[in-house]
Amino acid sequence: MKDLIVEHTNDGSSLLMESKILKDGSFMITGKIHEAERINGNRRNYPFDTLKREMDKYMEESVKFNKALGELDHPESAVINLNNVSHLIKNVWWKDTEVWADIELLDTPAGRIAMELVKKKIPVGISARGMGSVQQIGEAVEVQDDYSLLCFDLVSTPSTPAAYLHLKEGLIPQSINKYGKVNSVITDILCGKGFCSCQI
Repeated sequence: MKDLIVEHTNDGSSLLMESKILKDGSFMITGKIHEAERINGNRRNYPFDTLKREMDKYMEESVKFNKALGELDHPESAVINLNNVSHLIKNVWWKDTEVWADIELLDTPAGRIAMELVKKKIPVGISARGMGSVQQIGEAVEVQDDYSLLCFDLVSTPSTPAAYLHLKEGLIPQSINKYGKVNSVITDILCGKGFCSCQI
């Protein structure tokens, strides 16, 4: 029987991820989102073949068709709630046993909250949500071959080591600076729509 598998823990180490505002105004983040063959903060281990199969499927069925959406925080559900969608994964690739991605924060209520957190350098992580069974093998809990990846959510504490998102201001293009300080512009926009950081 398959159970909902969400990766959520207080364990993990920080990693600066590249982020930038593109010419069209979209807010992009690049970084590590998953890893195979390494025990994570939830003591789970994803075999490479299982994770590779699911990532290939995810890229072919979701990323390719611009529907690789995720939510802000892990819901206890196997369904992506469009009311809480915060981001869209645009591209995925491997670095050895690590999975990396380009992620766009969307102009949705949840996406604006995530953008504000990242902008204020508050650690925001990314973590997988899927369905499957697990088996205890020694100190680790191994995810079994029936695993199905659903999506990646933004969380406060990811279980994949170093899967944190932070704003790296030096990567904001100079063309944006004609508006003055980018932080002030974004804050004004968010406050104008009722999403000031004090309301989060």
